[in-house]
Parts: sequence; structure tokens; C-alpha cells
Amino acid sequence: MNISVIIPVFNAEKSILNAVESALQFEEVYEVILVEDESGDNSLEICRRLEKKYEKVSVFQHMDGKNHGAGLSRNLGIEFVLGDFIAFLNADDYYLPSRFDAEKKLFSNPEVDGVYGATGIHYYSEKAKEQYYPIYGEYLTTIHEKCPPEFVFPGQMKLGSLFGDFSINAVTIRKDRLLEKMSVFFKPIQFHGDKEFLLRLSFYLNLYSGILNKPIAMQGVYEYDGIDFKIPEKTSDRSKVFLWEELHNWANKEDLVPKEMKIHTRRMYKSFKIANAPLLKRWAMVAYYMIVDSPCIRLDVYNANFINSLGI
Repeated sequence: MNISVIIPVFNAEKSILNAVESALQFEEVYEVILVEDESGDNSLEICRRLEKKYEKVSVFQHMDGKNHGAGLSRNLGIEFVLGDFIAFLNADDYYLPSRFDAEKKLFSNPEVDGVYGATGIHYYSEKAKEQYYPIYGEYLTTIHEKCPPEFVFPGQMKLGSLFGDFSINAVTIRKDRLLEKMSVFFKPIQFHGDKEFLLRLSFYLNLYSGILNKPIAMQGVYEYDGIDFKIPEKTSDRSKVFLWEELHNWANKEDLVPKEMKIHTRRMYKSFKIANAPLLKRWAMVAYYMIVDSPCIRLDVYNANFINSLGI
């Protein structure tokens, strides 16, 4: 295997060295592509030093030198990939020694387009742990049970937390299958860009489960310092409106998406719109959809998204 690891870098001067060296520990890693995204700290200088120190490391920036976000930075990295496989890593996170153990076995099967595993939580300080352990604990981002690739997309879409999910740090993809089966990679959306990409990825590609019961990568949690802090994305109802609106728009335009899934994405989008509306409008929307699309209100998979916001 020759794996290209893409790392978008923004204000990561404290962690980028650890991220890069965690990727370079593997002989299967052919290159580490750093896409520096107009950081306000010394990230670019550190990236340049790493490029000089390690032959496998290369640094890129957007042509205009401006900040474009992690998603579009990953897209830029994909343009320069030389390896046959692509993996991603956030600059604040790192790989564990088991990161590619499953991949080395599973990719011997030509039907495997990609492999996913589990991601754990790492607290960068005792203060960070004190602040955020009550929220995140030892949370493991993972699919809860091994399943055939055809179940990965509908399972995440319909069952949510009961099925589980996987993070961008724990997926490895055949480059040729990605380029062949997807024309749009990461989108410039405000929230949940990783998750939106991974959901579409699991629709188009045959993704197989790797190591699910223990982490193969770690996601970093920083302490809050009143200025700049980094914690795993805390999902809010407001941010889910953006996610499901994007998925709804994509599903409507994609002929390969089954009709029932198009309806599901529409109802999920509606349910989070209800949750984020002002209280009186919230009740008006409930009454309206009860008439025109009653499953959106009656079924638990949808009303669980807004029922607590109704104040009953």
C-alpha cells in the first residue's frame, strides 16, 4: 500500500508536529500533504520546517493565500495526491499504531472501495479533561456493529446514534474509486462538512468495517482559554438544519437515491427547521405538517428532533 495522508492546517501550531509524526510512523504512508489555510499563528512556519525535515511531507496553500476552510483544503490536497489510497487527519488529532492494520488486510479484496474504523477522545490537558469529560467522557466514534457495505449509508441516515458513525480521521479510500464514483468531494458548508461528505461517500462507495471496538485515531480536546479553543464538534439543532438541508438538496438531485430516502431527508430537514423556529411558528409548523405530511410529526424518528422544543 502507498497511502497519501491529507491534513488541513489552521491555527494548529501546538499540535501539527504530533499529527504529522503520527502519520509518518507507518511505512505504508507514501506522503503527508499539508494544506495550510491562512493560519493566524506560526502554523505555516512549522509546516515549512516539517517539509524540510521529512522527505514525505509537502506543503500547499490556496492560490489566493486565503482561508477556505478544512473541506476545501482537503479538496486541494486531493488534487496533489500521488498515492493509490487516501486518508485524512485533522491537524489537532493523531493516528494510533493500529491505524492501518485492517486496511492492509481488507484492501486485498478488489471489491473494497474504502475502510472505516473507530476514533477516540484525547484530552490535551487535565484542565481540558476537567472541563469536557462530563460531556464527552471516553466517547468512541464508531459504527456499533460490523455490517455489509450496502447497509452503511441507510444505517447512518435512518438510525442515527443507534447505528453510529465514523469520523474523517478513520476512513481510508482507494483514490481511483473516489475519483471514478464521486464528482463532488467536500462542500463549502458552514457546519458538518465532514459528516456530509462521509454520508455521500458511504452512498457511492463500498465501505467495509475495520476496527470498530477500539480507536485507531484520536480526536483532540483543548481547554477553554477564553480566546481560542478546540473541542470535538458539539452537534446542535441549528447546525443540523444546515446538514439536513444539504443532504435533502443532494438527494433530490441524485437519481440513484431511492424515493423513500429522498422523503426521509426532506422530513429530517423539516423536523430540525421546526426545532429552530420561534415558539409560535414552531406550533404553526407542527399543525401544518400534521395536515400535509403527518409522518413528519407522528413518527418518533422525526418528532424526537423537535418534541423537547415545544415546551410540553
